[in-house]
Amino acid sequence: MSSEESIPSDYEIAQSVEKHHIRDVVEPFGLRESDLELFGDYKAKVSLDAVERLTEGEPDNKLVLVTGMTPTPMGEGKTVTTVGLGQALNQFGKETLIAIREPSLGPVFGIKGGAAGGGYSQVLPMEDINLHFTGDIHALTAAHNLISAMLDNHVYQGNELGIDINEVRWKRSIDMNDRALRETVVGLGGKTGGIPREDGFLLTAASEMMAVLCLADSVADLRERVARIIVAYDGDGDPVTVEDIEAAGAATMLLKDALQPNVVQTIEGTPAFVHGGPFANIAHGTNSLIADDVAAHLSEYLVTEAGFGSDLGAEKFMNIVCRFGDMSPDAVTLVSSVRALKYHGQNMWPPDMDELEAEDVEAVERGLANLDRHVRNLEKFGVPVVVALNRFPGDSDAEVETVVSHCEEELGVRVAESNVFSDGGEGGLDLAEKLVEAAEEDSSFAPLYEVDRPITEKIETVATEIYGADGVEYTDDAEEDIAELEELGLDDTPVCMSKTFHSLSDDPSLKGVPEDWTLTVREVYPSAGAGFVVALTGDVLTLPGLAKTPAAAGMDVDDEGNVSGLF
Repeated sequence: MSSEESIPSDYEIAQSVEKHHIRDVVEPFGLRESDLELFGDYKAKVSLDAVERLTEGEPDNKLVLVTGMTPTPMGEGKTVTTVGLGQALNQFGKETLIAIREPSLGPVFGIKGGAAGGGYSQVLPMEDINLHFTGDIHALTAAHNLISAMLDNHVYQGNELGIDINEVRWKRSIDMNDRALRETVVGLGGKTGGIPREDGFLLTAASEMMAVLCLADSVADLRERVARIIVAYDGDGDPVTVEDIEAAGAATMLLKDALQPNVVQTIEGTPAFVHGGPFANIAHGTNSLIADDVAAHLSEYLVTEAGFGSDLGAEKFMNIVCRFGDMSPDAVTLVSSVRALKYHGQNMWPPDMDELEAEDVEAVERGLANLDRHVRNLEKFGVPVVVALNRFPGDSDAEVETVVSHCEEELGVRVAESNVFSDGGEGGLDLAEKLVEAAEEDSSFAPLYEVDRPITEKIETVATEIYGADGVEYTDDAEEDIAELEELGLDDTPVCMSKTFHSLSDDPSLKGVPEDWTLTVREVYPSAGAGFVVALTGDVLTLPGLAKTPAAAGMDVDDEGNVSGLF
């Protein structure tokens, strides 16, 4: 099918595909039915006993990371590319698995709609994956809020630990965009209502519990990570942990099943691990390490995805995830699109997606500076880069040729037009071939900084080398935070940068490649369970709000239970 032809909706495509029992999908890759905990015919979790058996020894495979240029608010198709590339590599003769994140209900009902790929490059059953799936995110929400309840109960029941209620750092969580809950007051209702204090909610995907789940490699490791999460500080300024309030065991109990990686299938029958969902603008942005580990041991090629642009997801994958998972990517696919290039070339803010439909070769040419920056940033990690131009139906041949020729002649990198949305794996064969070439080359992968360097040095390395800032400015609060972290001995970790995804800078209105600017760090706090510190920049929201017309407003279900508007 050509990209110019009318393509059915994602839901219509998903419904037209004959799915296979998940045991038959995974059996050729070495997973037995006894290794699976089935959720119906098409979804399963891999048991932890199987995980332990399958991950013995070092994997002998190629790891491909999918990332992107600075996206429009609608995204440029990283998940579509990941799914399609996995299908294409299998068509190309490489035994390939994919690993992606679980969708959060917040964005699903907010602005982006479904997050299971699209067109002829989807993971199935897409309705389940986008909604409740196997209950992992619900379990995370419950575990997070159990800790909140135990914390407030401890204070109410006498506060033996001497917790300073003005230094409680553990908010509540919800898997829904709801701006009204960002700042709240709890403990109202008189003597039996608890101790009044300021509180708030964050999105479950932004919870440290999500990061902990995605980085843990066993139940024992999971409990240890949960136990050391810092939830508050006492009157002397000493940290109070989940273990201190006696909530670690119960919270881990709620998460032990969620730790098992989920496996489903793509439209073409490629096994797909869909597990964990931290965002890359407020967390580390990739699926679980336990899913990557299993998939790597079962495949010749593993394709995984990092959230948002490469300044966020890929940077954290290289500097954080690869350290913890002892991984080394063999090639990187940088997803670009004509509309994103026009978005930057027109210096568009706020975004007007309709305006991006018109042909504008000059805007594409101006927007190439953003693409160039992402390519050069990725090359700093010593990994070959292949640009994937994700083609949309309205893209003109002149616009596409402008991008392809620029990449080949001026950037000197491999580039492939990708039509995996319209044509499935067949539309990604050129991309697959170029990635195999790149992955077979020698790689000299290395993170950008050593973890034993000062926090400020690590922050400034990312700010200048990746974002292109002239330097970093710290608020008084941030400077105090860093001093406290150093005093507590929590500075010998990677840094997880929390930054807007709308720009390479910390100002979402600045498009292209901003120049002559300084990154402002507002707060630095420990994610002791995850094993990194978080630096908040700009005005990143940990609980987004709904748009004027939320995606949920266009969703419905008929008398037979068929959904519409979700995809």
